[in-house]
Amino acid sequence: MPVLNLIAAFSEEMKGWRRHLHANPELSYDCFNTAAFIAERLKEIGVDEIHTGIARTGIVAIINGQGPGDTIGLRADMDALPIMETTGAEHASTVAGKMHACGHDGHVTMLLGAAKYLAETRRFVGRVALLFQPAEEDGAGGQAMVQEGVMDRFQISQVYGIHNAPNVPFGEFRTRPGALMASVDTATVVITGKGGHGATPHDCIDPVVAVVGMVSAIQTIIPRNVYALDEAVISVTQIHTGTASNIIPETAMFCATIRSFRPEVRDLLKKRFHEIVAGHAAAYNVTADVDYDWGYPATINHPAQAAFATEVAAEIVGSDAADGDAKREMGSEDFSYMLEARPGAYLFMGIGPGAGLHHPAYDFNDEAAPVGASFFARLVERAQPLP
Repeated sequence: MPVLNLIAAFSEEMKGWRRHLHANPELSYDCFNTAAFIAERLKEIGVDEIHTGIARTGIVAIINGQGPGDTIGLRADMDALPIMETTGAEHASTVAGKMHACGHDGHVTMLLGAAKYLAETRRFVGRVALLFQPAEEDGAGGQAMVQEGVMDRFQISQVYGIHNAPNVPFGEFRTRPGALMASVDTATVVITGKGGHGATPHDCIDPVVAVVGMVSAIQTIIPRNVYALDEAVISVTQIHTGTASNIIPETAMFCATIRSFRPEVRDLLKKRFHEIVAGHAAAYNVTADVDYDWGYPATINHPAQAAFATEVAAEIVGSDAADGDAKREMGSEDFSYMLEARPGAYLFMGIGPGAGLHHPAYDFNDEAAPVGASFFARLVERAQPLP
């Protein structure tokens, strides 16, 4: 089954929605104009209920089917990134320093396209809950929506989401049972010594040698503490210290991103990180303050729902393009909170060649939106079929 005919018929309208969203990006929880645009489209589409102001700017819309049944949740994130766009496209961002560099404009468009189809055809029982979520990039909007009770309030029984994947063959779906994406934690360490002249280091307590020692030792955590088949990553991404070539600074700092899949590995990484920093601080006679931010948990698909989603994807794009045993990714996603609250699955959908996610030259492929919308629509019809 290719793209659903009805969705193909309004693909140009979908392109217009997506390009409007792309030209008008908003960040984190401040998606006020984005939410207003979505709500207006939902009214035109004719959904049965629109609930706004959830997690500040989130929306839940309800479409009723033909008869009683469960409620299936479909999620799209809608926030942009603080990046200066370089695409040069006619629909490029009109807001300096902000752009849809991760394709959330495309995600919203796919869900709106599915909503338009489902509201017109209603070939399902029960209900569909359309979840338009802010603050995926920064702020854990998925967690906020769960904490505000959307799963219980709307009696959602299972939940699904899609993320576009540039440089994956167009229309190819990839997912897997179990962990699909990693947890992410962020550590910031501030080291304080005693500054002074570079010519008299014996009168100083040098934080520079301390930060070098800590960073080097932290790189031993994974190869010497983590079982080789438990994938994990620690990347030190920032080191800042000093102001001049002949001054030993008072302070130094470094940051790291820490990623894993299993909770026990995540706990181990945190424990060893703190132990190494504390040990080296004592060895170098400095103080070290650690801010260890516990971030998004791993995105863990439920096996039955992942298998079902793969079957539906195969109907849309063919079995050769629906991979239900794909490799897991070290990136992270706050859809993880929704999967902790309800059974469901998350999938990647290829959009063909182009700049990568979070790149200033990235742009969503408009041809992919009808494919994603068809997947969402068929997912509902298969999950909650008419008798």
